[in-house]
Amino acid sequence: MAVQEARQGGPDVGAHEGGCTCGDCPHGVREGHRRAVAAFLVKRDEFAAGQGVPAAVAHSASASRQWVSEELTQAAEVVAERGRAEGTAWLARLWRRTAGAVWAGVVLLLLGQALTAIGAGWTAARTAGLLAALVVACALTAASWFHRARGGALAPVIGEDNRLSTSRAVAACWVLFLAFAVLVLVGQLAAASGNRERDALIDGLELARGAGVVTVLAVVCGIAVLVRRVVGLRVLGQRLQKVRAYRPRAADLLTDDSGRGSFADIQYVVISGVALVFAAVRLARRPDQLPDLPWGLAVVALVSAATYLAGKYAEGGRPVILSVVRAREAGALDAPIRTGDDIEIRGAGFVPAGAQGADRLSRMVVRVGPVHVHVPLVPVKGGFDNPTDALLTVPVPAEVEPGRVEVQVVTAAGAETNRYTIDVTD
Repeated sequence: MAVQEARQGGPDVGAHEGGCTCGDCPHGVREGHRRAVAAFLVKRDEFAAGQGVPAAVAHSASASRQWVSEELTQAAEVVAERGRAEGTAWLARLWRRTAGAVWAGVVLLLLGQALTAIGAGWTAARTAGLLAALVVACALTAASWFHRARGGALAPVIGEDNRLSTSRAVAACWVLFLAFAVLVLVGQLAAASGNRERDALIDGLELARGAGVVTVLAVVCGIAVLVRRVVGLRVLGQRLQKVRAYRPRAADLLTDDSGRGSFADIQYVVISGVALVFAAVRLARRPDQLPDLPWGLAVVALVSAATYLAGKYAEGGRPVILSVVRAREAGALDAPIRTGDDIEIRGAGFVPAGAQGADRLSRMVVRVGPVHVHVPLVPVKGGFDNPTDALLTVPVPAEVEPGRVEVQVVTAAGAETNRYTIDVTD
């Protein structure tokens, strides 16, 4: 009754917290997703231990495997649905957090200026810096509100695969920093009273002073655009497999789609961060001109950007079938492939990065002649024995006519392998 009142907007709004599993509040979708995952893991481990299989299908290995696969597929669909709902609710909450983080940065800047002004006195540059921070914070807050359903201020750096884009995040940091630096100069120029002071501030915008930082800005922005183009073309050409994530995570900046640390991403973020910190210190020491990033550090940042771009070109690859053989159980006789037999498809790239979940694995299909065979899920303790990235096991359906038959795998990302011909006998 309390949950029903909360759904109707009644006074007992707190009923959504704790164990609520309804889908119309953040507490509900988060708890619902957690429970769905826990229930799926219990079911998978029970099936892996041979428990829970009905006696009507337990006598047949193929029938029990198919029944277990169907049960796990249905449970995985529930997990995926709850995961998508939890991700949508998380994004809707994120805009408040991003706006709060921005204003927290403004407060920290104010405290830092107040502490460093002790003894040195308050200057026009400090006022200009604070006003510039307020302008940037207001702009980011407005952007967060307009994109509140897509992650707030982080919406521009979230890629099409619903992950944080490293290239866009680095470029956005440089853009915001340079915008802040220019606003600091604008504030001082507006407050300047003498012609000599105004001329000095205008000279601070000369390209000769900020050539290094402007070059880095141009390169990182160009790489952000180029990487999006490269990834899009490689996905369309089936040379790269991309699977959409449920929601973006901070770790996306340093990892690949499967969650493993990526050297190209890590070095790009670290070196760009170091260069940004150096430029920020230079701006704090000389607020009357653009930060003069030394060419040595600028070249290091450019080499890091080139390494990141090369990593994007090198990652991925089209899935490929290397061989197809008849699966043989221990003690069985050697024989040609017949309808009803299991075949092992050996190759590489069958499970793309980020598709290790059961809901993604259950989408894999093998074309055996004109028949589409869904790859059965075979659970083991802590995971799945089938399918794997290098090996798939599927039955040859009875609808396949004897003769030369082509086999092709369609992955969870929609990529197709080469066609491999096998002989099916009577």
